[in-house]
Amino acid sequence: MGDLERRDFLKASAAGLGALATSAAAAGAELPVPPATGRSHRDTAARRARLYELLGDLPDRRRPATATKRGEEEKDGYVLESWVLDLNGLEPVPAFLARPKGLCHQAPAVVFDHSHGGGYDIGKKELVDGRSYMQPVPYAKALTDEGYVVLGIDHWCFGERGHTSELDTFKAMLWQGRVLWGMMVYDSLRALDWLVTRGDVDASRIATLGMSMGSTMAQWLGALDERVKVTVDICCLTEYHTLLADRGLARHGIYYYVPGLLKEFTASDVNALIVPRAHLGLAGTKDALTPLAGLDIIERELKAAYAEAGHPDRWKLLRYEVGHQETAEGRQEVLAFLRANL
Repeated sequence: MGDLERRDFLKASAAGLGALATSAAAAGAELPVPPATGRSHRDTAARRARLYELLGDLPDRRRPATATKRGEEEKDGYVLESWVLDLNGLEPVPAFLARPKGLCHQAPAVVFDHSHGGGYDIGKKELVDGRSYMQPVPYAKALTDEGYVVLGIDHWCFGERGHTSELDTFKAMLWQGRVLWGMMVYDSLRALDWLVTRGDVDASRIATLGMSMGSTMAQWLGALDERVKVTVDICCLTEYHTLLADRGLARHGIYYYVPGLLKEFTASDVNALIVPRAHLGLAGTKDALTPLAGLDIIERELKAAYAEAGHPDRWKLLRYEVGHQETAEGRQEVLAFLRANL
């Protein structure tokens, strides 16, 4: 591409974004949902398969997922196991598994999806130690107190896998036909494959839960894997084109972007693949990562989808007058939703 062509391309791109932003800013105007193939929620199997295809060149989904136990220790009312999982054949995946102390029967399980927040050294430790923008009681304690087995892994670039920067990892994968988000989602799917093989886990009662990046992971894991019966996402329910209109792409990390996604899917489309299984979303009305216009669209779309499926009670979106944080009220709603649906 020559200099003139490049300038023309950049001008056209900027003009397109500007027009979208201008239309979004019109007083009282509601952003229309852009057309996307398969907006009806009936051909979910094909749509689910297509969404998976957009995640780039992934390792064989059927390769064995194996694990090596490092050890375990008693914590505050629960047992914390440390594992190294072989999920992708490329690099080991360290994991924590928390289980109620004295558990002697099969229990429901939760895949805990850690957040980003620039905490590349944290990763799975968020399950045990929490984060500043989450409630004081970490989810390992809160969920095992409820009787759940809980699994959390280090995702690419985080925790014990933080040996290479997120940007370098994204670029290297892109050169190889891979997508960073796709590789993260793949690891979550394979971690679930391993989780359901445990004798203390009831494979028919699986949930996934996370905040921020973990919220997005919960949405995608619930959308792609029907074994997930309950999805809880906290503070990252974003309708993509409204983020474009708000010129807010820099608010999300590079991991968030999947090539070609907007040609075929909106966030509403992705989340519609969870229907009719239970789904709770929690959002802050002052959270710049989730434009309010997008929340309105997703709520409208999913209300209609769950009503069409005959289960309007299985979808709930709660909003709080806060920014990017989990509230005390929200935490209680999360636990109550799990009790009711898992």
